[in-house]
Amino acid sequence: MDRAKIVHENFLRCVSDEIFPNGNEPSGPLSNSLAISIYRSACLSRALDLKSRALQAQGQGFYTIGSSGHEAMAAVAAALKPIDMAFLHYRDAAFQIERSKQIPGQSIIWDMLLSFTCSSEDPISGGRHKVLGSKTLNIPPQTSTIASHLPKAVGTAYSLGLAKHLKSVDKPLSKDSIVVCSFGDASANHSTAQGAFNTAQWTAYQCIAMPILFICEDNGIGISTKTPKNWIAEVFSNRPTLQYFYCNGLDIYETYQIAQRAADYVRKYRKPAFLHINTIRLYGHAGADIPTSYMPRREIEAEEANDPLLHSVRLLSQSNALSPSDALTIYQDTIANVDRVAKEAVKRPRLQLASDVMASIIPPKRAVKNSNVPDMHTRKQIFGNDLQSMQEPQIMSRIINWALSDLMMQHDDIILMGEDIGKKGGVYGVTQKLCDRFGSARVIDTLLDEQSILGLGIGLAHNGFLPIAEIQFLAYLHNAEDQLRGEAATLPFFSDGQYTNPMVVRIAGLGYQKGFGGHFHNDNSFAVLRDIPGLILACPSNGEDAALMLRECTRLAVDEQRLVVFLEPIALYAVRDLHEKGDGGWLSYYPSSKKRAKFGKVRQYGDGTDVAILTFGNGVFLSLQAQKILQSAGIIVRTIDLRWISPLPTDSIIDSIADCQSILVVDETRRSGGLAESLMAFLYENSDKKCSRLCAEDSFIPTGPAYAATMPSTNDIVTAVRDLVKGAK
Repeated sequence: MDRAKIVHENFLRCVSDEIFPNGNEPSGPLSNSLAISIYRSACLSRALDLKSRALQAQGQGFYTIGSSGHEAMAAVAAALKPIDMAFLHYRDAAFQIERSKQIPGQSIIWDMLLSFTCSSEDPISGGRHKVLGSKTLNIPPQTSTIASHLPKAVGTAYSLGLAKHLKSVDKPLSKDSIVVCSFGDASANHSTAQGAFNTAQWTAYQCIAMPILFICEDNGIGISTKTPKNWIAEVFSNRPTLQYFYCNGLDIYETYQIAQRAADYVRKYRKPAFLHINTIRLYGHAGADIPTSYMPRREIEAEEANDPLLHSVRLLSQSNALSPSDALTIYQDTIANVDRVAKEAVKRPRLQLASDVMASIIPPKRAVKNSNVPDMHTRKQIFGNDLQSMQEPQIMSRIINWALSDLMMQHDDIILMGEDIGKKGGVYGVTQKLCDRFGSARVIDTLLDEQSILGLGIGLAHNGFLPIAEIQFLAYLHNAEDQLRGEAATLPFFSDGQYTNPMVVRIAGLGYQKGFGGHFHNDNSFAVLRDIPGLILACPSNGEDAALMLRECTRLAVDEQRLVVFLEPIALYAVRDLHEKGDGGWLSYYPSSKKRAKFGKVRQYGDGTDVAILTFGNGVFLSLQAQKILQSAGIIVRTIDLRWISPLPTDSIIDSIADCQSILVVDETRRSGGLAESLMAFLYENSDKKCSRLCAEDSFIPTGPAYAATMPSTNDIVTAVRDLVKGAK
């Protein structure tokens, strides 16, 4: 049976006969005019759900997860302000509709139907998804997230206090704003959500501003799995530094009153609050979901009899705001209006070409203000005695430290964040002195939660800061990779480039640490990063390149709004010598702060034409050792440092191998899923030269003397080159 049709006909019959479910009398500060507005928004949300289902049946709509039963979110929107950035649950159409009335000139029915029909004219996603969201309404787009939007909501809330503390100007969000984040009762159990709640509480516990309103829309079920009775209240009603509020979402008067009270608390005290709204879910979960396949019919019918629109008509009548007959007219007129607009919306163009779909993966460039140019006095204040050391060759970790300092002097909006990066200066000392130089507000020691670290970065970017987040080890990224894949990278895609996440993520990683840590500290797989559309992955091999590339990565984030991961080879942080002890062959001079590397440009060592070695990171170090050994045997090779891992610097690769006879790919990642697979495919398609690859084995990395046994060695490279040369003759 079509439950949507049943609910619709039940509403028409009950309102006509004035048969309503029982409930409390209307009370609280909700005015008649605003109550009617909330009811109109609820009717429009319901009408759009009905039309969405009809459009899908006609092959004109493509995603039917609906908001029916959650219409009370219109009352929540009425209690908030448009300056409050809202990260919404996918059932919150009523919220967006009501908020649209707070800003003149919105064509909300047209806009939402363009989204439902996947028209390329959809003002938020450009036809890429049915999403809630609007740049004008301060609602970043969200799709079917399972709590993945909570960490960035916490980060955005943190940014409000940070902007006030740093006296930042020209931030997108008002310092009086709060952040709103809604989700379902099932999503509240997700580890991502629990981490976000904990981070908000952890921050507020230290008396740091955290103005966020969490809204849990509790309809008692997640797809087919019931939420235990009273579970949300028991878990959230007594958590430290998280103020709990509850309201009945079937009552728009109570919902408005309690939502206003919760918002006022967050706005006044700049502390987090949890608003627990009891709702129901109509029609099942989404699309072809048939609730009668897993729920008794009597339960479904009991929910339908408790339709929040019926409660609203009763309450409006009891408050003398609107008669049932007038309420019925509004409902019917709204459905008719949606039908009329939908007939035009389905005629609008849709995306057709891959190039059109992909157009928003890379965000648009932007005009930015000039960066600071620190004078010598400022540099002396910041660097002190290090200025003298800059005249001498140094290890990579120290050069990265200086590069970060220079960048933070040039860009006031750069904020560093990560575990132990403050007073300790990081596990490997890369961020030493930065907290003393720039203060704890700009060098943030976070709690131990990678999702919260990346969420903080994404949230800061939402408010105009430039985050440089640190993940302590590459293997730790896997705890939080969806913050990059499902949130940061998809934001420009699903907002048609209107929302972006300019950010640099520093990750210490790769293998070859001598006997330390095993696979959690020596991780030689970054396949998850290469798989994310739009993400730039950079990997330096030496100190000079690290500084030059980090500056370019920052420029890419600042000017081009790109999401960049800067992967630093741990094993090379403190290396001094290349060929023999004391030669200082891997030390570098700190390059002038005016210089940077060019995105997509490889670096070449030597001009040999016998073999070109394509490699990166630790492979560059090993290949240069092999290059010297091979030269003494009369085999002249060149080593090409890719530097830019994703996207591959294809044009520069072709130029660098043009006059070479053979090519050896040296890849310290694994044979299966490693970088060499892409490189070999690219070379096969674009070159007729003889190619071979030398990769790590499909293995985790052990602790102890066998730390490098599964990865390429200098001797392995020498042997592989000799075999290539022999095979070419």
